[in-house]
Parts: sequence; structure tokens; C-alpha cells
Amino acid sequence: MTVIWTICLIIFITYSILGWTIYFLQPKFMYRPVREVLYNPGDIDLTFERVSLKTEDGVKISAWYIPCANARKTVLFCHGNGGNMSHRLDTINLLNEMGLNCFLFDYRGYGNSQGMPTEKGTYCDGQAAWDWLTEKKGVKPENIIIFGRSMGGAIASYLAGKVQPAALVIESAFASYVLLGKKCYPYLPVKNFASFEYDTIGYIKQVACPVLVIHSKADEIIPYEFGPMLYEAVNAEKEFVEIFGRHNDGFLFTGEKYRKAWGDWIDFIEDIQQQGQGRLKRIS
Repeated sequence: MTVIWTICLIIFITYSILGWTIYFLQPKFMYRPVREVLYNPGDIDLTFERVSLKTEDGVKISAWYIPCANARKTVLFCHGNGGNMSHRLDTINLLNEMGLNCFLFDYRGYGNSQGMPTEKGTYCDGQAAWDWLTEKKGVKPENIIIFGRSMGGAIASYLAGKVQPAALVIESAFASYVLLGKKCYPYLPVKNFASFEYDTIGYIKQVACPVLVIHSKADEIIPYEFGPMLYEAVNAEKEFVEIFGRHNDGFLFTGEKYRKAWGDWIDFIEDIQQQGQGRLKRIS
């Protein structure tokens, strides 16, 4: 019995150490900011405006506004957890080629933005971006599409539940931080150790605008199963698009199908706005 109790104690101590180690290291896993901004839209021949935003808690964050002549809509883009705005030039260029204005911001602690990233802080940053677009730039809410990729999907969904955009697009997003943790660490009581929520699936249920969910079956970071899970949770008009490629290059790898999905989605939004009514549909 003494041997058994000793073994159990060793397992318990080891398990606890592993759990608490993961708990304290979570911010480093969650946020992977890069401070140095090496490129800007001008490097790919796009006209842009440098913007400095001040959040409600007094943090100054950096942003770019990239206009497009005769734009159909304006996209407020919430990027993922790694790098900074300068690593999203492919996305900016693609949106511009599709005839869309783009407003992209760096979360606190990323690029030239002040502070350190926190969950509450990233939500504040998203709200500051929305406020600048609608109040300073004068863009009407019905002309704004909130777009979030990866971690940005949670931030975009949170924001879309607080304001009234034309639509929400979430790409390669997890259902929640806890559910992602359970998938990655099934042997740990993730819920007890989790220091973040990023409850995308909970936020998306509160969204009243049309929602487009995009995900790749080959996503090696955010499991594909989260895409259909989020889609099913939407209580508004919705569509689902399956793309190809890995987590960070799916939108490029998918090529014309990706562009067409966006184009069809914007047609759908404009049709809803013109007709004053929506319809539920799914595309694959």
C-alpha cells in the first residue's frame, strides 16, 4: 500500500506541476507579438493612412486604413495572435483587389502599439477600431464587415455582438480557448487551469448580422471541427465555406474559390439590405 500511495503522490505532484506550468506560460502561448514593423502597404503600391487610436483605457494603438476606389464595403480586420500588421500584406492586397476598403489595427503590445496584450485589452482595441471607423472616418455601420482570422475570430465575434455591422466573417477560428485547450491537452483539466476565455462560440450566438464561417480541413493549428461547430451556433443568416491549405496560407492556397466566396457573400449581404430580409443557406 505504501508503494501505491507513493506512486499516486508522485503522479499527483507531476500532474500539478505540469498544469501550473502551463497556466503560467499561457500568455506566451496565446500572444506572439512582433514589435518590428518591417513593411507597410506602400511597399506593395497601396495608398494607405497611418492611424493612431486611443482605447477607452488610455492605450495608444497603431492602425492602417487602406482605401479602394469605388469600394463596395469596408473591412475591419482583426488579425491572429502572431506577428503584427506588416505580416498581413497578402490579406490587405487581396481585399483591395476584391474592391474593399480595409482597416487593420495592431493589438496592444503588437508592432507600434503601446502596452501588453490581455484578453480584455484586445476587446478594447477592437472597439477603438470600430469607433474610429464610424465616428472619425464616418463609415456607416451598414457598410462595415468585421473580419477575424484565428484568434481574431473571437475578437471580431465579440465586437460584432456589441455593434451593428453589415456582416461578420470568421476564418480559421477556434470555438473557445478552453475547447481548443481540451483538444490540445486532453489529459489535463484545462478548464481549471485556463486563464483566457476567448469564447467565440458564446459570442457568435449573440451576433444578429449575417455570418460567414471559413475553415480548411487541412488546418494544422485550429482543428477543422471548430468551423462547423461555430457555423451551427450562429442564430442569424449564415454561410460556410471550406477552403484548402494550412492555417496561415489557406486563403492564398484556395485562390479563386476564396475570392468567389467573398464576392458571393457581399452580393448576399447587399441583397439582404436591399430586400430588407434574409435567408439561410450553406455553400461548400
